[in-house]
Amino acid sequence: MARHDKLAGMSILYLMAAEAEYGPHLRARIEPVVIGVGPVEAAVNTTRLLASSESRRLRLVVSLGSAGSRRLEQCEVYQAVTVSYRDMDATALGFAKGVTPFLDMPATLRLAPPVPGLNPASLSTGANIVSGSAYDLVPEDMVDMETFAILRACQAFEIPLLAIRGISDGKGEVTQMADWTQYLHIVDERLAAAVDIIEAHYSAMA
Repeated sequence: MARHDKLAGMSILYLMAAEAEYGPHLRARIEPVVIGVGPVEAAVNTTRLLASSESRRLRLVVSLGSAGSRRLEQCEVYQAVTVSYRDMDATALGFAKGVTPFLDMPATLRLAPPVPGLNPASLSTGANIVSGSAYDLVPEDMVDMETFAILRACQAFEIPLLAIRGISDGKGEVTQMADWTQYLHIVDERLAAAVDIIEAHYSAMA
């Protein structure tokens, strides 16, 4: 397991979905745990981490990575202040879309409070790559494949989650790997700047 970064006694665990998002600027600052792509891998691996003895003193989880958006600025970084689960659809049973049956939870969940200096946005998590006209079905500002799952794991251990996403794609169709990776070097640099803001903020709070 990668080390935790400690800020004035606060232990922070950084998580990322894929090595491709972990560029030189982030490597100069943090050692995240790579938890895999999609809600299933994210949930399994985050839960495993949080259940380990090494995480007893953990006070914050920070999820970093890329996201798609048709409306937000490409390559810019945003803090997700809310997240929904776009795969959940039990409307045939009378539940509102996005609401998980038999759980006392709304369709949209709140994440850690906004950090000054970071742009807030809403986020939708699902197991699919959203592209082109598929954005018409997503009311949130941006889309990813892990945050909702990570949040549910964090809630089980009563640990707050801060989710930061850089917009890697969305203006055009995503039809190949390069459509996702072409701007990750810019996203890496801006995520690293966001890490500096986060660490300064939580150090001041501590």
